[in-house]
Amino acid sequence: MAVSMKGRDIISIHDLTVEEVNQILDTAQILKMKQKIGDIYHPLQGKTLGMIFQKASTRTRISFEVAMWQLGGYALYLSAGDLQLKRGETIADTARVLSRYLDGIMIRTYSHQEVLDLAEYSTVPVINGLTDLLHPCQVLSDLFTIKEKKGRLEGVNLVYIGDGNNMAHSLMFGGAKAGMHVTICSPSGYEPDPGITALARADAAKTGAAISIHGDAAEAVKTADIIYTDVWASMGQEEEHAQRLKAFERYQVNSGLLAGARDDVLVMHCLPAHRGEEITGEVVDGPRSIVFDQAENRLHLQKAILALVM
Repeated sequence: MAVSMKGRDIISIHDLTVEEVNQILDTAQILKMKQKIGDIYHPLQGKTLGMIFQKASTRTRISFEVAMWQLGGYALYLSAGDLQLKRGETIADTARVLSRYLDGIMIRTYSHQEVLDLAEYSTVPVINGLTDLLHPCQVLSDLFTIKEKKGRLEGVNLVYIGDGNNMAHSLMFGGAKAGMHVTICSPSGYEPDPGITALARADAAKTGAAISIHGDAAEAVKTADIIYTDVWASMGQEEEHAQRLKAFERYQVNSGLLAGARDDVLVMHCLPAHRGEEITGEVVDGPRSIVFDQAENRLHLQKAILALVM
């Protein structure tokens, strides 16, 4: 049965039901097919999405902007300098005003609390385009990509190698809802937030998924269906770059690591990739990489979210 998501905020995959996750993935599949055959579909004709960017972006901005246009709507780009937030206007007042003008708000920012506050005072759907804590739209599109490539989600083994950051957090939440087995491999001191891990494990207990924290990447990838990585120093962590290079030097996704994995393992990266750091160029461009397929699927998945909630 289809579930109605009209007016729903998309802030964390943990907040979504299994049925809602499946609804988003199924809708993305339909909308991708429509686009590929040239079927014009404008359910958001006359509607406007406000896109607040406190953090710069390539994929998030372009995919949401193109998604709104393909659905018949309009996307309004709002940089930090376009709003009064830095001049003292509260999030609550901003949310109330934007709700009078817009049909939906997407925000990409540092503080997760900003997204929660925006959603609390907004009367239109709020979509989390990324915070330092979570990246739900990326992981929902990753689930869509894995399902396309592997034909299923339940029982798939995903091994994430790198910083226990917003990507690790959302992959645990997404895997738990989808019945996947997610292993996070991080060096000591860079593991995921224990509170997020506990919530993901509680979700996993309901779907038969498994959430593991492992220090040995070479051991973890032996049974992996998917190897996933992300940058070692995220936006805002530039001053830690040299320190992180040293801490993560044994956590690079390279041909040597892939040699110890299964022949049909696939490699994912949410991009941008720092080639030669967390992943080598030969792996990004190699036969196991589905990095650019997953980048494309941000468009189709985000179209699904917009069509469902707006």
